[in-house]
Amino acid sequence: MTTLRQLEYLVTVVDTGNFTRAAERLHVTQPALSHQIRALERAVGGPLLERLPRGVRLTPMGRAVLPHARAALAEADRLAAAARRSAGLDGGELEVAAVYSVGLGLLPPVLREWRGRHPGVRVRLKEFAHADELRAAMAAGQADLAVGPLPDDWEGPVRELGVEEFVVVLPADDALAERRAGIAVAELADRDWVHYAPGHGLGDLLDSVCAAAGFRPRAAVRTEQTSAAPLLAAAGIGPALVPANILPAGFDGAVLRPDPPVRRTLAAYTRTRPDRTTAAFADLLAEHVRVALSASAR
Repeated sequence: MTTLRQLEYLVTVVDTGNFTRAAERLHVTQPALSHQIRALERAVGGPLLERLPRGVRLTPMGRAVLPHARAALAEADRLAAAARRSAGLDGGELEVAAVYSVGLGLLPPVLREWRGRHPGVRVRLKEFAHADELRAAMAAGQADLAVGPLPDDWEGPVRELGVEEFVVVLPADDALAERRAGIAVAELADRDWVHYAPGHGLGDLLDSVCAAAGFRPRAAVRTEQTSAAPLLAAAGIGPALVPANILPAGFDGAVLRPDPPVRRTLAAYTRTRPDRTTAAFADLLAEHVRVALSASAR
């Protein structure tokens, strides 16, 4: 039978690179550590580690098992935290994962109000460049709550938050800046764009929107920072496609609505039924996001 202790021992050996350092970190003897690893290997039906003269290397079975070991340990930590939180909202820690744009535009006011209501509950925010990374992290048990684009075929609880609108940003002195009607993205086919770094979810979105308009966007610059895209566009580097809700008050660039509109549904989701603290945060989030998305859509 596999135990959490055995999984912890495996992860520690992999993270430290050898049995000596792992035993020191775990405060156990090397023979005891080796015994538990062998017991784990018997339980799963094969070798997980290849012993080398100066360290260890994961076997193919070990590489398959390791992500599940990490997820099991993370889930055990969250289980303990949930148990501590179950008595009330006056302590503990909540782990929230989000894509970059949500962490930039929608979460700050939620976090501010949450801290005012529940100062004893710390929030640890993890941010991801792509919705696929967010989903994978949530599936691996790395957070209590994920906030991002609506996930396909998610088996756990999902709460739709609203529809996010995207806008095209141009410099204030651009020839199109005074356009009152929406702008067809195809009108910007000959421009060099403010694009996103490879692996960034908004880069995939921009590529798909432009493909639907019949062209492939040329990149004037690529940025990893979602917040930098509208600033670079306003400075005249090239048009940018950004969520309307990330634009700060008093933004001095030209903001145009794409025609047809570019939208995506946002959601909050968990692996299992949320505990009291996670549910309370999700309620506050839904309240704020509904108002913020309605305002940015006007």
